[in-house]
Amino acid sequence: MNILLNIIWFVFGGVMIAIEYLISSIAMMITIIGIPFGLQTLKLAKVALWPFGTKITDGSWPNGCLAGIMNIIWWFVGGVPIALTHLAWGVLFCITIVGIPFGMQHFKLMKLALFPFGNNVEM
Repeated sequence: MNILLNIIWFVFGGVMIAIEYLISSIAMMITIIGIPFGLQTLKLAKVALWPFGTKITDGSWPNGCLAGIMNIIWWFVGGVPIALTHLAWGVLFCITIVGIPFGMQHFKLMKLALFPFGNNVEM
């Protein structure tokens, strides 16, 4: 079932979301300071491409004070707009019964978009 849902997700927008995350990741990795943020955006791209069957394991708070500070910077600079976008799409999809599984995937992406440092993506 996950394969069928992933194919539907891929065709109807998942590939576009993943491409947007990939482009933003490459743009962030141009500078040395942006490399850690670009790597976190790659996490989002991986989940956005094939969300069904992936698990996001919560590492609670990332180890080290630098990762915690970067999580806070991420939250203020880019995490909130990304999360609000996924929230809006999740609510829109959850209006219909057929769209609930797709809305739940947007909620999963929203959780990862808020605090990517310390969360792991398992396929």
